[in-house]
Formats: sequence, C-alpha cells, structure tokens
Amino acid sequence: MKKNILFVINNLNCGGAEKALISLLETFDYSMYNVDLFLFKHEGLFFNKIPKQVNLLAEPYEYQYFDMSIKTAIKDSIKKGRTDIAISRVCAGYIFNVEKNRARCEQRVWKYISRSLKTINKRYDVAIGYLEKNPVYFCIDKVNANKKIGFIHNDYDKLGMDPEVDLQYFEKLDTIVTVSEECSKVLKQRFPIYKQKVHVMHNIVSPNVIHKMSLEPFNFKEKGIKLVSVGRLNHQKGFEMAIEACKYLIESGYDVKWYVIGEGQDRLKLEQKIEENDLQEIFILLGMKENPYPYIREADIYVQPSRFEGKSIAIDEARILHKPIVVTNFSTATDQIQNEENGLIVDMDAQSIFKGIKRLIDDKELRKNMIESLTNESQGTETEIQKLYELMRVV
Repeated sequence: MKKNILFVINNLNCGGAEKALISLLETFDYSMYNVDLFLFKHEGLFFNKIPKQVNLLAEPYEYQYFDMSIKTAIKDSIKKGRTDIAISRVCAGYIFNVEKNRARCEQRVWKYISRSLKTINKRYDVAIGYLEKNPVYFCIDKVNANKKIGFIHNDYDKLGMDPEVDLQYFEKLDTIVTVSEECSKVLKQRFPIYKQKVHVMHNIVSPNVIHKMSLEPFNFKEKGIKLVSVGRLNHQKGFEMAIEACKYLIESGYDVKWYVIGEGQDRLKLEQKIEENDLQEIFILLGMKENPYPYIREADIYVQPSRFEGKSIAIDEARILHKPIVVTNFSTATDQIQNEENGLIVDMDAQSIFKGIKRLIDDKELRKNMIESLTNESQGTETEIQKLYELMRVV
C-alpha cells in the first residue's frame, strides 16, 4: 500500500531550497508514495515545474491577509465575518513594526498566522517541512502525521533566528535534516539535546539534466572575460562586495563583464551602487532566468561572494559545468570547494574577491588544471533520495 507524504514550503520562488525540492520531486518514486504539496502561495519561477504526479493542495486563502496592508486586511476580514483574522493581523502588524530582524519577525508572527489557518484534514504517514521557520511550524501545528521531518537549508547560526522558538518545535520533530556536514555540526552545537535527530541529506542535482539544459541556444557574444554569479539579491549573497571587486578589476585594466542571475529585495540598493561606480555596462543584473545553465556554461569564471550558505546548489551546478570557481570563505565553503584544486576560497571582502578573480584570469594554467579536476569529479547526487526514503520509514 502506498504511503501518503506531504511536503510544505512557502512558495516556489527562485531559491536553493525551492530548486532542491523540485529536483527531489522529479526523482521521487511515485509507485511507492502518494505525494501532496502545500504552498502558502501558489507562485514562483518553479511553480510550473511541479511534476504531474504531485497533488497540489489548495492555497490557504487566510494567508493573504498577512501579506497585504493592515488596513485592507482588517476591512476585508471583518467584511467576511472573520474577526479572528482581523485581531491576529493587528497583533502581527505590531510585530512587523517593532521586530527589525527579519528572521525573528517571521518566527514571532507565526503564532498569529497559525491561529488563522485551518488544519489539514487528511492524515499522512510523513509530513515534511522543507524549509526552516513557517513550513516546519505548519507541519507541527496544522498537520496530522505519523512522522514529522523538518529541513534546515542553511547554517543555522547565520540565519539570525531565535533558537528558543525553534526549541519547542524541534522537540516535536522526529527528524531534523540539513544539507551539509558543517550545517549538521552547527545544529548539534546549537541544539545538543536533539543531536540524535540531526541527519545530513545533500541537495539533489542531476549532471545529465544540467548539461542538457546548458546547451539551449542563446545569444551571449560578449568579448573579454565573462564572470557569472547566481543568487538572490540580498545581504546573504554579498553582491555589494562583488560590485566593488568588479570596480577594482576595471581599474586594473581587465576587460570583464559580470552577470548576476537572481532577483531580490536589494535590487535598488545594488543598482544604485552599480551607478555610483559607473559600472552599468559592466556589472549586469539579469534578473531571474528559468534556465541559468547556458550563462554558466559560457562563463570563464563562476563567482560566489556569499556571506553564508548551507550547501550552495549554484556552486554544485558550476562544478558540474566545469567552471573555475571563486568563493568567499563562508563556513560551509570547504564542503564543496577544495582550495587550489577545483576552485579558490578567498577572504570575505571585495579586495580578496578581486585578487582571486585576477589570479584566475592571469594564470591560465591554474584555470586549465581546475577544469581538469572538475571534469574528473563524480558530481551527481540523485542517490541522496535513498536517505530520505530511509528517514521516512514509519515504525
């Protein structure tokens, strides 16, 4: 008899966890499992990539009230006779105003969102909150399941969250899954009483799919050295350091174009910095690309200037496409890059990023050796799904 599995995530906007979930669902054994997917919002770049075997549950209409202006939310919820939502929205509004830490704000607001959402009636064998915060909390508060699994896709200590809030939720999880050994170590140190619950499952990437998609024709005929980065336009990804590094490259006489694939709340701030440094024709924010792989394939060097990562899917994809890589020394960098062998790990500042790129541009032999090393690596992680099947076994 097939097991009933539920996955929960906020939406399918472009991010590492969202991309990893789609890859996981594409690999899933639907002869063994019935899979439901719950999204708080039916949106995102990957929304049309949901495999047809997956049953998409209805969007919770109550959630929209926490995503609109307080005035509109109160007026509309009272009109519909939902004074409970109106009261919760007022309480949430207070937290939105006073809690400046975004991660802690999301944690603190959850209890008011939770009061407004309905419990899912169906009973599941396994419920999986596929991202920290709301998806995990929803599985605990609103889902009936024999087993509950929560995914943490990043270095917990870098997320800025309040461990006291998660302590009570982690107690109710059967398993906590994270994406790298370093992330696992951080979780065990932060929550020692739950260290037996912590397991590592690497994000699923398929070299065959990536190579095939990278061959899609497109016009990218720029001369000079092409640099490519992929990531959300936010503080975590460090693109303001990249802009400075780019300025140093131009000032040193290098003919480069730097392309960034991704979108996010810091776009205006980054555009302003690009303009201040007169780099409008050099440092180019491409926005979201449904298929980033042709750009990575055409790059001379891939750069990841992040402040922190869990396990960067973009770095794995650049490795699969055999690109020399420059990464900053965030805590999990060595999980993916062997310094001087398949990439360079540099200090987390603009000058060091510049020097790393400069070195790879100047030293063609080093670039050639890195490409050779990457070509010989075994990079597919499709078998990681076996770990999840094992963890999903219900006693």
